[in-house]
Amino acid sequence: MTVYLELLRHGETEQGAGLRGSLDDALTAAGWSQLRAAVLDAGPWDRLISSPLQRCARFAEELAAQRDLPLHLEADLQELHFGEWEGRSSASLMQTDAEALGRFWSDPYAFTPPAGEPLLQFEARVWAAVRRLREQYAGQRLLLITHGGVMRLLLARARGLPRSGLLQVNVAHAQRFQLALDAEDQLWERY
Repeated sequence: MTVYLELLRHGETEQGAGLRGSLDDALTAAGWSQLRAAVLDAGPWDRLISSPLQRCARFAEELAAQRDLPLHLEADLQELHFGEWEGRSSASLMQTDAEALGRFWSDPYAFTPPAGEPLLQFEARVWAAVRRLREQYAGQRLLLITHGGVMRLLLARARGLPRSGLLQVNVAHAQRFQLALDAEDQLWERY
């Protein structure tokens, strides 16, 4: 049976632009506003699923209370861990690690940031979580409040992009996308 997934990226964070990864920074006032506006006329959903990082989870808690929906925090929907690059901007890395950053941007599957999570491991973690959600909540409509990397990964798969196209998928703060995953592990984008 199919599960219907609506993906929502967290809003702007206090630490600003850069590789957030596992850093647990909070939303700014603008980030809260972005998320509230993004769901104003959205839904309905049967339940909310959120990354446990506060930039996702705090808004998920608010929305669950407002809409009287069950909420589940799913650790496997956390962002890619960027290792030594966590909290750094691309501009900063260009000053100190330009060659390594270039290798990561050109083929993130072949190059892992120092002490970071390999993309194959990240992909396996996220895909396993989504498949578990399908098994647990088949036929339901879920709102997943998560991160840009998680969304890029799922959107690239749904769009049939090669792995080399992963970083070409753009996901803005508080942007929503609709997907469906069927019993044969076919993932597609809904409009």
